Amino acid sequence: MFAIERRNAILAALKEEKHVVVSELAKQFDVSEETIRRDLDKLEKEGYVVKTYGGAVISEGAAIELPYVVRKKANVEAKQKIAELAAELIMDGDTLILDASSTALFIAQKIKTKKDITLLTNSLEVLMELSDVTGWKILSTGGSLKERSCALIGSQAEECLERFHVDKAFISCKGVDAEHGFSDSSDAHAAVKRKMIAAASQVFFAVDSSKFGKLSFTSISGFSGVDAVITENCPNEDWNRLFITNDIECIYPRGNGNG
Repeated sequence: MFAIERRNAILAALKEEKHVVVSELAKQFDVSEETIRRDLDKLEKEGYVVKTYGGAVISEGAAIELPYVVRKKANVEAKQKIAELAAELIMDGDTLILDASSTALFIAQKIKTKKDITLLTNSLEVLMELSDVTGWKILSTGGSLKERSCALIGSQAEECLERFHVDKAFISCKGVDAEHGFSDSSDAHAAVKRKMIAAASQVFFAVDSSKFGKLSFTSISGFSGVDAVITENCPNEDWNRLFITNDIECIYPRGNGNG
């Protein structure tokens, strides 16, 4: 295993467990504890972790964005459920926007059997996933490649989105806050997502339940103008009341004990 692969695996473990121990990581990866300490030193310098005695915890810095390769391995089951629900909302002949979130990749995988789709995205991963689909019109926003992600951002991506209008946009985020709405860790990502919202007749936020009650670095959107939130579990009464008050449909799996 290369050092970068090992560090990404450490980040993935931190994403799930919030804390790692040097001695346990050394055994897991069959390397010395000194090697693990160097990995943690590098991750700390990059702002991802905070070293503790004998280990490390994940950084809670709101502006920190984990690499895409780590994010797409987190909450996989929840994202698959969300993708299945999103696919049910997409009809043959629809025009769509998918953002560059890891959730959007799962949605792309679920809709490959749809026909006559026109799709616009700023995600390199979505473009690659759909590269073998025939009978679709697939467009890239263009733009600058964001470091540690597979996203195209910047003025070129934003200007491209201003030229189009689509039926439905599926967007994810880093946090949903009852007061501030939907937020992201990167202002560059948020700026593109705001253009996606403006370009769509219907706006769906695809958000797993771990994001509820969290406020990230920069605002994407308030609740106004959002048609639905797609998530993997029935939200609690407070969130359901909030969505009803803001005329937002909450879509989640039914008939499985989740309401």
